[in-house]
Amino acid sequence: MASIPTILTTIFLFFLRSTISQQIHSNPDCTGRWIHIRRLPSRFNLDLLTNCSQYPLFDDFCPYLPNHGLGQKTHAKSHSWFRTDPMMLELIFHRRMLEYPCLTPDPNSANAVYLPYYTGIDALRYLYGPDVNSSAEHGLELFDFVKEQDSPNIWARHKGHDHFLVMARPAWDFSQPLINDPPIWGTSFLELPEFYNLTVLTFEARAWPWQEQAVPYPTSFHPPNLSFLESWIHRVARSRRSTLMLFAGGGGVSATPNIRRSIRDECENDTKNGTNGGYVKLCDVVDCSNGICEHDPIRYMRPMMEASFCLQPPGDTPTRRSTFDSILAGCIPVFFEDLSAKTQYTWHLPEEEYGEFSVFIPKEEVVFKGLKILDVLMGIPRDRVMKMRERVLELMPRVIYRRHGSSVDFRSNKKDAFDIAIEGTLQRIKSRLQEVAVL
Repeated sequence: MASIPTILTTIFLFFLRSTISQQIHSNPDCTGRWIHIRRLPSRFNLDLLTNCSQYPLFDDFCPYLPNHGLGQKTHAKSHSWFRTDPMMLELIFHRRMLEYPCLTPDPNSANAVYLPYYTGIDALRYLYGPDVNSSAEHGLELFDFVKEQDSPNIWARHKGHDHFLVMARPAWDFSQPLINDPPIWGTSFLELPEFYNLTVLTFEARAWPWQEQAVPYPTSFHPPNLSFLESWIHRVARSRRSTLMLFAGGGGVSATPNIRRSIRDECENDTKNGTNGGYVKLCDVVDCSNGICEHDPIRYMRPMMEASFCLQPPGDTPTRRSTFDSILAGCIPVFFEDLSAKTQYTWHLPEEEYGEFSVFIPKEEVVFKGLKILDVLMGIPRDRVMKMRERVLELMPRVIYRRHGSSVDFRSNKKDAFDIAIEGTLQRIKSRLQEVAVL
């Protein structure tokens, strides 16, 4: 793995590139799409990466830093597959922002202002490090800077309504009430009145704050050009689906009734394998306990490509990276509560079309009323299953993060998760500024 200084030097060079690009762009197609990248001291981003091995209770995240947060390649000749850790989204997003075609050096002409603050990485010192008892202070130093120490007119002109940042953790991790003493899990970043106007992109948003919007977890697939993406889609479309349903994950082994336990019990008690609908297996489980699958996509991608349906039960929180892995594998996601996706990823997965690419089974019906998941899925006609899979394949480009430096044909013809997140952010900020102007 490259050394941390080498990684930081490489990233710094792209900071210089962004400075130049912000000065030379004059694209007429950028009307209403101009973004200014706020100049933050390195203590808010790059310096945080030098502490990558200092949180043993969390993990040593140094191995996930190469390739600007995509992680190490799964094998030496790979062009598209990396051992990506979702918590590196802040770094991935920052790197992609430097390639955004509508950057401007003038914040006063910008339609939005991006704060390249590695919020989730900085949160580690409050969650696992020396500042665990000072979590209510998370974000105060950033606010002091953007408001006072650097061109205060940038923040003050709209009171932060035009600023946005990325949080590579669920919003719940930043929602500890300021009055908690002693503090419980999380920091209080999103509870600070100073940041109430900030637009936040996160893995999992809460239901009520208008400023939070969920964006897809990064998968391990980051194609560098359109050819690699189309080749993968073609491969997935031709994959033989010999398993009816698959669960890739951990949990479900406690005595307490819950949806994961119900799934495991149903799979273990299934005696119909090889006798129904042409499937060799009706149910398969890929045990991903203790994080063994997280950076090893081959463990779950091959089984997912052989399954028609991939179960997405909630765990510690409702959302799962596995949702996007399953779409990448052409495996139809099965949800058990709306908070897992439908009310989260409204920019990337059209809310009114969920019945066209996914199945919903209320978890209460399974856990407490004895509804069998297998019975529901086996009752779906084959032709409808085929149409649902086709829709999943159509959605695939929208939920992946293509590799930085992608070819022009890819950037021009296929919007990925980053592109859609930026479009949604610009529209959200525009609408918010119009609302504020009326008040």
